[in-house]
Amino acid sequence: MEPDEGEGVLCAVEQDDEKDAGDRASSPDMTQTPRPAPRSVDQDAAVDEARLRQQAIGVRLRQMFDEVVNEPIPDDFLAILRRADDKGPSGGPS
Repeated sequence: MEPDEGEGVLCAVEQDDEKDAGDRASSPDMTQTPRPAPRSVDQDAAVDEARLRQQAIGVRLRQMFDEVVNEPIPDDFLAILRRADDKGPSGGPS
């Protein structure tokens, strides 16, 4: 019985796959995450200081936002909104 043409191609593909598998086995595993280098005491202090600064900024921004949200709406702006509501969605009186 003579081999089909497809069998030769399949055999070549299988050989290439085995060769690639060997290459992957010898290469470092890319799924492992590298461990961070140990930090010095100075670096730890700098990181802690940066975190504290960011936290203080966040607290202050929340305070400012709350102040703005709780401010009363100016009467002029309320009058503009009332006129817009009175005109209705089509632009004319409702």
